[in-house]
Amino acid sequence: MKLFKQIASLVLAVGMAGFMSVASAQEAPDVLVKRISQDVLDSVKADKSIQSGNQKKIFDLVDTKILPYVDFQRMTSMAAGRFWRDATPEQQKQLTEQFRTLLIYTYSTAISQIRDQQVQFQPLRMDAGATDGVEVHSQVLQSRGEAVQLNYRLEKTDSGWKIYDVNVLGAWLIESYKSSFATEINKGGMDGLIKALTDKNQKLASAKGK
Repeated sequence: MKLFKQIASLVLAVGMAGFMSVASAQEAPDVLVKRISQDVLDSVKADKSIQSGNQKKIFDLVDTKILPYVDFQRMTSMAAGRFWRDATPEQQKQLTEQFRTLLIYTYSTAISQIRDQQVQFQPLRMDAGATDGVEVHSQVLQSRGEAVQLNYRLEKTDSGWKIYDVNVLGAWLIESYKSSFATEINKGGMDGLIKALTDKNQKLASAKGK
């Protein structure tokens, strides 16, 4: 599971960057993912300080190029599963914030690992008028190691298409969090899960500050 999350975080970071524009709301999902994938690759490859781990630049890159295209609330509700419905609005808000922060740290670590990766896409297959569950299929190519299969699942919102899950090596990223979320909730309820994520984020923040 840990290895899967590490691979997923890297390929997710490769493919989930971009910039906000009026045109993005009109782009087909595969066109959007292709554009933002190439943008993040070009940005990282052109900046040696990001490759060397400059946290400020990495966090700025994550904040401006990744976050606008991620539906964190939907990701969080899916990861929480049936427990989401029983959570209070405040608990849902806190859980979403902490999960969002965890993913930011995950993305920032993965971004600094980008070197020679390239992304190839398969032709998009989607029903006419589809607005949810649309999948964009691709693979991440590396000079060393085998290609990593990567599928995105997107939904169409008022502000354009957004990614809410990613499939790496045949497994969906959100599914990998469901079991750990459920374990924490069974031990200490929703507040226990929120505390566990908060504690983990504080440790990550401390490590990043060293």
